[in-house]
Amino acid sequence: MSQAPVKVGTSERRAMSSGIELSISCNDCIRRGTPDCADCLVSFVMGEAPDELVMTSAEADVVQLFTSQGMIPRLKFHHRSAPSP
Repeated sequence: MSQAPVKVGTSERRAMSSGIELSISCNDCIRRGTPDCADCLVSFVMGEAPDELVMTSAEADVVQLFTSQGMIPRLKFHHRSAPSP
């Protein structure tokens, strides 16, 4: 089953286009070490022992395009302090 790609909100997109990078730390993800981790964008890019993924706004746009077409796994990051999905 294909899931919808994670979309970056307007405020995040504005910040990213101002030169701020998108940074995702696996240490902050509740899915680290689960089957979701193995099928996450970060693991796909970083390998079996992911730690942190940093992307520019241009890179995030490319990732958005590839995930929307099912070419790469989507981001499954869920912050530890956020409510459960």
